Amino acid sequence: MKAELHIHSAYSNDGEMSIPDILRMCQENEVEVFTISDHNCVRGCSEAEAGAAVVPGLDFVPGIEIDCNYMGTDLHLLGYHIDWKSSDFSQLEKKVEKKYMDAVPEMVKNLAREGIRMDMDELLEKAAGVPPSAELFAEVMLSNKDYHSNRKLWPYMEGGERSDMPLINFYLDYFAQGKPAHVHVEHLPYSKAIELVKSHGGIPVIAHPGLNFKGKEALVEELLESGAMGLEVFNNYHTGEQTARFADLISKRGALMTCGSDFHGLTKPLISIGQFRILDEYRDYLDQSLSRILKGI
Repeated sequence: MKAELHIHSAYSNDGEMSIPDILRMCQENEVEVFTISDHNCVRGCSEAEAGAAVVPGLDFVPGIEIDCNYMGTDLHLLGYHIDWKSSDFSQLEKKVEKKYMDAVPEMVKNLAREGIRMDMDELLEKAAGVPPSAELFAEVMLSNKDYHSNRKLWPYMEGGERSDMPLINFYLDYFAQGKPAHVHVEHLPYSKAIELVKSHGGIPVIAHPGLNFKGKEALVEELLESGAMGLEVFNNYHTGEQTARFADLISKRGALMTCGSDFHGLTKPLISIGQFRILDEYRDYLDQSLSRILKGI
């Protein structure tokens, strides 16, 4: 079974592609099961469900990716088969949007302290009414020649050492947790995120744990003991060692093993739908997990 359980659409503030384009790309890449897992948002589920219904051989699993925090570490919780029509999810989106919008002025100030000054009005105009993602900061500056004399942007410009995926790399270098321009946003506690997913019939799975818990992978077992039903083992972020470690952990616990590219479009141009490495020795276990998720159990 070829599955793609981590896709962001234009409904995410850092996504780009429309649902019809995503459906087309799923077909082109022979994906059989897919989900739309937008950040704290389920608005793409209705369109995706309707679109998949008329595509032979393509099954849709409704989903969401929730920002949350566990013991001081920010992470993402994927929720599959949630009752996405519940107003609880639209309320979550509004609350998170406000928190991110409130953080924008401080993000601009923090960047300025790092020697990168930008026009906040230009940023907000480009954002068109939604909270600007950290990647949008980079997109605005890299697309406007007025900023190009700043040497700190040169690594992200064509030919620079961080130009392979400049937008996400700019985020990772400046705005990720622990980086100099990071602004703390009070995310939902991990336990509350788990409760939100499960109380709406969903299956909670930790997204790319090796990215958020790099160097402290041992905490991942605590996440499983505290409510998560599985891990996104196969993706585009884990090292071979991390992948093997998480796959072994999941198989021994009898938990769910999932896979996903974390496709965003322009933000992550080297990441394509349905493209990620899978360890052959775990294919059968992965297929069993996918079958369980498809059935909603």
